Amino acid sequence: MTTTRARLSDAQLAALARAAFGLVPGLPQLPDADAWEDAEGVLVAVREAGVPVVREVPRWRSPGDVRALLAARGWAGAAAWVGRPPEDRAGLPARLLVLVPAGGTAPDSAVLAATAAAWRSGEHPEVLVVPVPVTPAAPELTDTELAAAYGAELLGSRVAPGTPGTGGLAVVFTGLSGSGKSTIAGRLTELLAEAGRTVTLLDGDVVRTHLSAGLGFSQADRDTNVRRIGWVAAQIAKHGGVAVCAPIAPYAATRAEVRAEVQAQAGAEAFLLVHVATPLAECEARDRKGLYARARRGEIPEFTGISAPYQLPTDADLTIDTSAAGIDECAQVVLGEVLRRLPAPAGR
Repeated sequence: MTTTRARLSDAQLAALARAAFGLVPGLPQLPDADAWEDAEGVLVAVREAGVPVVREVPRWRSPGDVRALLAARGWAGAAAWVGRPPEDRAGLPARLLVLVPAGGTAPDSAVLAATAAAWRSGEHPEVLVVPVPVTPAAPELTDTELAAAYGAELLGSRVAPGTPGTGGLAVVFTGLSGSGKSTIAGRLTELLAEAGRTVTLLDGDVVRTHLSAGLGFSQADRDTNVRRIGWVAAQIAKHGGVAVCAPIAPYAATRAEVRAEVQAQAGAEAFLLVHVATPLAECEARDRKGLYARARRGEIPEFTGISAPYQLPTDADLTIDTSAAGIDECAQVVLGEVLRRLPAPAGR
């Protein structure tokens, strides 16, 4: 008999952990399968007699393990804080259990590292920071109930509403060949570097040479190329970095997938779609490689804008046109929105 396996997302794994730890009643709805694993392929649950049975939940410390650790440390009657530290830390007890709601957040997200660093920076009481599988945007139980489950009494909390942001950003330019995407992306990268930002440029042509070598220009291959760029950009943003991407990205559904991937990994403000809306006639007029002419003669099949579609974005965060403004002016417009979304550099 063939055993079917399903891989759980970070959010699904957190839901499974909540149920396994007794934080919420009943198991969550899981994908139809005989066994379930985490992102690294570790078996976390199997179906027995038609019912999912949890084997282990990697990453998360159970409330029982935390209570045992507190007892081993001699932290009788421990106080708990939920989330980031308060603005005024005066009066905090000498020992503090910090519970960080992180359900649906990737284990290596910059959000968790930043929260732990915030607690351990400067003069602090002795702290034990424990990520917990509770959704920050919509907690499944109250802070008081959460603290009690982990063997402590709630002292206070500071959890920002909504999906936590990592401070990273993916800037995705989309537009026709010759619209000016790569040139603006390159200039934006220079401006961000001059502003002291660490930035990674993922240019469409360069990515096709390396990350997407071997792919053609069918819709399926174009979508695969854009998804790969989006995945890399999401990883960069998840760790608090800035990714600047310049694919053609002609299909709306695939652009939406990339937006969702980045936002799931790095927060709602972590994705910026820039439509470089330079008209087709202008793109053809400035075509130094002669690609449009070859496409018009039928020598290049599935060429975007000629023999393959370009679906105009209806959800662009910015729209610019290099036939109406210069490259530097366009880059400055994008830079302004980028800096608005990014946190101030450390030490400034």
